Amino acid sequence: MRWWDIDRVLTLEEELFPEDAWSQGMFWSELAHARGGAATRHYTVAETGGRIVGYAGLAVFDRTGDVQTIATARDHWGTGLGARLLTDLLTAATAFECREVLLEVRVDNTRAQRLYERFGFEPIGIRKGYYQPGNVDALVMRLTGPATAAATPSSVGTFVQGTKSHG
Repeated sequence: MRWWDIDRVLTLEEELFPEDAWSQGMFWSELAHARGGAATRHYTVAETGGRIVGYAGLAVFDRTGDVQTIATARDHWGTGLGARLLTDLLTAATAFECREVLLEVRVDNTRAQRLYERFGFEPIGIRKGYYQPGNVDALVMRLTGPATAAATPSSVGTFVQGTKSHG
């Protein structure tokens, strides 16, 4: 993802996450940490025919990766795009030498949870009222040793609107 992608990413962001969409400034802030030798972020987009149909981002702190966001356009649900985006993030986590990767996912998003489980993520806790303004709980999931998961995902199955973290 580059700065010139932000407007098109925002269009998809607002469609998928109308209640808690990230702002342009939030994406700019994340991308400011995605380049150079001191980079702590990795963001990517999936594009077809000039249209962004998916995007994903990873933040890294002290060799721990945190999936910040994964999103796919509704007309690309069930195509394996979410799995490909997650694979990209896990490959980046390996390059950052992460020992583990964490994420939050809505407790009511069972399809996304199944995707993460296929990649080896395990539930480790609940964050009450994490998603605002809807006051929806988040399931916290963790993957240890992301190099193995990135190299051999057990499936490239369905992905739905997935992770949304404003962390």
